[in-house]
Amino acid sequence: MTKIIAVDVFPLVLPRPDDLPRTYATSPPWKSVYGNHRETLVVRLTADDGTTGWGEALAPVAPEVPGEIVRRLLAPVLLGADPRRVRPLRHQLGELMRERGHLGGHQADAIAAVDIALWDLAGKLADRPVVELLGGAFHDAVPTYVSGLPGRADADRVAQARDWAARGARQFKVGLGYGVDADLATVTALREVHPDLRIAVDVHGVYGLADAVRLGRGLVERDAWFLEMPLAFEDVAGHADLAARLDLPVALGESLRHRWEFQPFVAARAASLLQPDIGRTGITEGLAIAQYAETYHLGIAPHHSAGLGLALAAGLHVAAACANLVAFEFHPILFDRVNDILTVPIEPTATTIPLPAGPGLGVSVDVEAVARYSTWGRG
Repeated sequence: MTKIIAVDVFPLVLPRPDDLPRTYATSPPWKSVYGNHRETLVVRLTADDGTTGWGEALAPVAPEVPGEIVRRLLAPVLLGADPRRVRPLRHQLGELMRERGHLGGHQADAIAAVDIALWDLAGKLADRPVVELLGGAFHDAVPTYVSGLPGRADADRVAQARDWAARGARQFKVGLGYGVDADLATVTALREVHPDLRIAVDVHGVYGLADAVRLGRGLVERDAWFLEMPLAFEDVAGHADLAARLDLPVALGESLRHRWEFQPFVAARAASLLQPDIGRTGITEGLAIAQYAETYHLGIAPHHSAGLGLALAAGLHVAAACANLVAFEFHPILFDRVNDILTVPIEPTATTIPLPAGPGLGVSVDVEAVARYSTWGRG
């Protein structure tokens, strides 16, 4: 029997050119804490024949926390286990803290990294891409939308959109939440870039219901694509009320880790576009969420932000395996460091990201870069 003989954990902090120390702060109007460095958690599983599988969790803040969970709680279950039994192992890991309510948060992030590594290892042992183990690809190149368009001035956002539109991009998402009138003015400005643009708006849960309704109705008038996370992330009833009032898709899900978190939103018809991040769900649960959404005729638009190349590759394999895929998030500013831990870069176009070819996730990890960036390798 093939078995896992080593579980290695690497909380990564990528260096900055200005050498500023790590700090965390909020970035109003958005309420969540952000770091001033790119941070993530990488896990390596080694089988007894020397084959390795790599995984990554979306852990942009204090990756040492889920890293310690992997070391203390997950590694003892993994050592000696057959890595080809991915789903049974993933189920066993999920049960470890279930009676304590820890299906989400840092526990889920830790499991996501391990789950991705298990699929990578299983694919390499079988000499097959992960997407084939998932049942096959609907897409060889995953359709994307351009996300971000950073800046507080509409002129800056418009200039970026024009540049991407000239390269063929037609689908965009802009991060707003600066007030309903200001948000609508931004969308109006972007509407002038090209007649065929699809423009989505993400407001990171900053509005109450009344303002969200006003924003949504203004977006309908401007033929917007979808409205993402308009209300507090946990407000199921509010999102259902909003969705019922708008002829506009409501999207959500980047903060959710499993089907049971998505379930009340789906049951209440509070969203018509789900956005799991595979760096938070892992591959096993991410595909389960997509199939659950398909049961209710809902689309999937996987979230991807600060994850590096392993989380990206995992997200692409899940996206490619989804019949109900709408588009995958491509954030050009955050993409600039995706390849820092890969030996062969993933290279997007303005409209797609190619599915990595080869066994497992199809990517090759720069082991020296991982060791160099790891906070647990610096003494």
